[in-house]
Amino acid sequence: MNGLPVNAEPRPPAGPRLTGLRRFTTPRPPREERCELCGAPLAPAERHPHLVDTDQRALVCACGPCAQLMDRSATSPGRFRSVPGRFLQDRGHRIDDRAWESLRIPVSVAFFFLNSALERPVALYPSPAGATESELDEDAWQSVLDATRLAAHLEPDVEALLLRRHEGRTECYLVPVDLCYELVGRMRLHWQGFDGGAEARTDLDALFAHVRELARELPENAP
Repeated sequence: MNGLPVNAEPRPPAGPRLTGLRRFTTPRPPREERCELCGAPLAPAERHPHLVDTDQRALVCACGPCAQLMDRSATSPGRFRSVPGRFLQDRGHRIDDRAWESLRIPVSVAFFFLNSALERPVALYPSPAGATESELDEDAWQSVLDATRLAAHLEPDVEALLLRRHEGRTECYLVPVDLCYELVGRMRLHWQGFDGGAEARTDLDALFAHVRELARELPENAP
């Protein structure tokens, strides 16, 4: 997985263009994946660690030893941060129709993460062109901050707030950021028409079902 696939077109996100959707969006023959830091063979993608290269704004596949060695969050400051595996939900969130509309997201799903280099939140949503950035004004982001406790628990760069407007309500989860880019790639692979089409929606339903299975409720005593 070579790079956070934020190829935001037609409005590119701030910072360098981020690539790497190929492993999600194009058929390819089976091949052995290797650690991008040392070249060691890797387990399948769902089992090996990912790091965020905060200098290059890229996702890096890593073996366990490299992930532990290079993770700046666990050792000294550096360019790599390990993507954690926690999934949280907030059933008591207050992201209503008004808050959703203030985000100006043209599709039913979006995710947000805190970009430490830019020192601000970034809002992205899937599109035929990949992950597309939505202009996020301060009031819109504040409406999200005020409506869910999950926003205060986001780890910068490596976790995202994943929202989906579905059947008259908004689902709200804290998830690993690599899952969001997997979502973007899967949607792009199957996208048809204006809204993605039936196949893309079916794939989206399956992914959110998986998220629901993994997500645990944020404890009541959490700040």
